Amino acid sequence: MSINQIATKVCIIGAGPAGLLIANILRQNHIPCIVIEKYSQAEIYARSRAGLVDNQTVTILKEHGLSDRLFAEGIPHGKCEFRTPEKSFILDYARKCQGQTHYTYPQQEILVDLIEKFEQAAGEILFNTQGIKITNNSHGAWIKCQQNGKTLLIKCDFIAGCDGFHGVSRASIPETITKPYGKDFDYAWLAITAEAPPSTEHIIYGLHPNGFAGHMLRNEKISRYYLQIPLEDKVVDWSDSRIWSELHLRLAKDGWKLTEGKIIGKQILKMRSFATQTMQHCRLFLAGDSAHIMTPAGGKGMNLAIQDADVLGKSFVSYYRYHDNLPLKKYSQNRIPAIRQTQQFSESLLHMINVQDNTIEGKSQQRVQQFKRSQLMNSEIYALDFARKYVGYLPGDRSASKSITAKKTTQVIKLNPAELPPLRVG
Repeated sequence: MSINQIATKVCIIGAGPAGLLIANILRQNHIPCIVIEKYSQAEIYARSRAGLVDNQTVTILKEHGLSDRLFAEGIPHGKCEFRTPEKSFILDYARKCQGQTHYTYPQQEILVDLIEKFEQAAGEILFNTQGIKITNNSHGAWIKCQQNGKTLLIKCDFIAGCDGFHGVSRASIPETITKPYGKDFDYAWLAITAEAPPSTEHIIYGLHPNGFAGHMLRNEKISRYYLQIPLEDKVVDWSDSRIWSELHLRLAKDGWKLTEGKIIGKQILKMRSFATQTMQHCRLFLAGDSAHIMTPAGGKGMNLAIQDADVLGKSFVSYYRYHDNLPLKKYSQNRIPAIRQTQQFSESLLHMINVQDNTIEGKSQQRVQQFKRSQLMNSEIYALDFARKYVGYLPGDRSASKSITAKKTTQVIKLNPAELPPLRVG
């Protein structure tokens, strides 16, 4: 049986936010690349994902000319509220961060924007194409794919593995090299999407004896909610009426009313943190969920993936345009500290908002929760630190900083591998 073969400079596995941002950065700098995606375009557009876009991610998308529709249709938010049955506290984190805010803009809309820009630049995405085996060494890389029942072999200089936790990319690096670590939590969240206008102008974190409840923001017609549930619960255990009853109870506040609507999505989210100790091996580089998993608290997963992609995309540009391989060599070293800090923040917020049991350990954690909430209300230093980590604070004007992609050119660069510096990145 004949095998179709394709050659390119960078093969990107996964058409999610990370993979598509890398693809756009490469196309803007005239570096040949191909994106492969195991699902169809319609299937990836249909995924319902959170849409809390932090300030660092907004800045990155703007820098690469990918933020026009986000600014036109996204909604900025700079406050969040912590509620208990006794009191509520609103944190104006934008005020503490010189006006820097989140935007609510669904992930699937970001995908629409990134795909549209990439295809306008004559970029190639192979949908319904699944990578099944990676060969990766100091001389180059190959990806064996299945495409519509046929075998496709892609030869390239580098692979950007952006295909998530269960993808072929992470599995292709031995655990003796990645040295992963992870943590599972003993409760879950039920994520609910409803055709209901928001009942609030800011995110609400409700802390109730029955468990955490969250009211997230999506747009003027759709809202998203979370309920803390036992780990053994199934979706079928939660009827629409039970969901609304618990949301009313856990989010209750004098003078405030929750608006109901048709529930159009239910999903159970397991609470887990995971990260590899390195994000690269020879010619294969990981970004996003293939290298780390965040808990949903704080909405950091997509943002961290895009921030990985920004660094990795620019590192490829340094290699091909400026014959500088140092950014690729230091990719893991540059990203892992920020990943660990974000992971710690997400876990800390998770501990602060989820109700603990009445065991001795649980009661100890309840006291820590109360202390953290008190610090948010009463300690300016603690509140400032929380606000900056929550919003993705960037000191100063990033646009004035040195940026690889700021060196624009309309000339297509001829890439001769013999002229490039030797690469040892594993």
